[in-house]
Amino acid sequence: MSVISRCTGQSVFPRIYYPCMTSVGPFPTVIQGGMGIAVSSWKMAQTVSRAGALGVVSGTAIDAVIARRLQDGDSDGSIRRAISHFPDTDIAAEALRFYFIDGGKSAHAPYLLAPKLTLKPGVFASQFLVLANFVEVWLAKEGHSGLVGVNFLEKIQMATPASIYGALLADVDYILIGAGIPSEIPRIIRDLVDHKKARISITVEHATEKYFLDFDPSIVKGVKNSPLNKPIFLAIISSHALAAYLNRDEEVRPDGFVVEGSSAGGHNAPPRGNTPVGADGQSQFSTKDDADIEKVKATGLPFWLAGGYATPKKVQQAQELGAVGVQAGSIFALSTDSGLTEELRLQTLARIANHSLRIITDPHGSPTSFPFKYAEIDGTISDASIFESRIKLCDLGFLRTVVERENHKIAYRCSGEPDKTFKFKGGDQDDTQGKKCLCNALMSNIGMPQVRVSGYEEPALLTLGSDLEGEEELLIQYPAGWSASQAASYLLGS
Repeated sequence: MSVISRCTGQSVFPRIYYPCMTSVGPFPTVIQGGMGIAVSSWKMAQTVSRAGALGVVSGTAIDAVIARRLQDGDSDGSIRRAISHFPDTDIAAEALRFYFIDGGKSAHAPYLLAPKLTLKPGVFASQFLVLANFVEVWLAKEGHSGLVGVNFLEKIQMATPASIYGALLADVDYILIGAGIPSEIPRIIRDLVDHKKARISITVEHATEKYFLDFDPSIVKGVKNSPLNKPIFLAIISSHALAAYLNRDEEVRPDGFVVEGSSAGGHNAPPRGNTPVGADGQSQFSTKDDADIEKVKATGLPFWLAGGYATPKKVQQAQELGAVGVQAGSIFALSTDSGLTEELRLQTLARIANHSLRIITDPHGSPTSFPFKYAEIDGTISDASIFESRIKLCDLGFLRTVVERENHKIAYRCSGEPDKTFKFKGGDQDDTQGKKCLCNALMSNIGMPQVRVSGYEEPALLTLGSDLEGEEELLIQYPAGWSASQAASYLLGS
């Protein structure tokens, strides 16, 4: 470890994993991205952390993930082991009673769903969110002293306070949040570290008043007097303007930034140019979409570059620009420690090896209305015929929008739900065209697809970044595939 007064990204020692330290703490050169729904699972995060980088678990829909792992029988006992360490034994017992199936459910039986997110969740819904995040972070940190982070999607606001609290109870080291403006997160973290009630503003369409979700940590017993460590909070951004906005005062200031370029996988910020959609029907990015790194650097906060920085050479370039290091996703998503199914992972690697993999940036496919990147892979809803044959259904609801209707009545709608349902809730039916059910597809990516009563099994949809240089180089070194540890060592120049 090299201790220096400013975060310059430089070190006199070779192969240093944590090149700088400030008053906030040690910073890793490489951050493993928090990808998809459980693609960045606890197993991957632990492996990456042990390799000297920052391992990150995905907190997105983690309550649904834990519920399904329990229903699949928790064959290695890991989920129950983590649950046994949860401080509130009543919540732990209730979760096991509700979801655990000894030996696992029938392959033909549907999964029991976790409670949907609402403005006023039931007590168990909030408790289970806390428990699920605790479990994933606790397992990622088990048995070693490396750094572990958790990644949340700002869009899923109604899950945020309970999810953060669960991660804090497991002593998470970093919290990363993006795809929005996470200006309230520093305050929420401060409140929850002290076991205080936390409030988050909720975006509501057509709102005539302000809406909030309140979370009370006292729903978890036995922890009120337990001291919690304050994690480092990194805001994931795509523009220097947002960096300046979040840096304006202490109330909203994060501890640092991850600056994502337009080649990053998952959701991207909408293009800022005059022609946001190109002739090929994809989102069209330009230099207007590139953050001014000098202006990000001028905030004085540490930052990492992401999207197209997944090679050792790019790590060096990022540090020369003043970054601490990089965040990389796809090379970890395609590792043997990934949460992806083996079939999906191997099929994707084969496409990369013969240079036939096509990455689409779909401007209209996501219910969030943000551009969304996915790979064209056989058997997934990237295939138009498979997409069209799917009967629309919104039963997970993580990307639902809250809408105020007449007489201040609240509705929850998703443009991925049936057209008539969306229209009944006041939506414009044109907004449903081409929308993909990301929630169900991403659950299928990790081998836990919902099975319908008819026997229909939800298909997958793989999201990846469009820059595959790192993956191509790793395939030369490891033709049969690589581990997350090997990916981390590759980026660190080890």
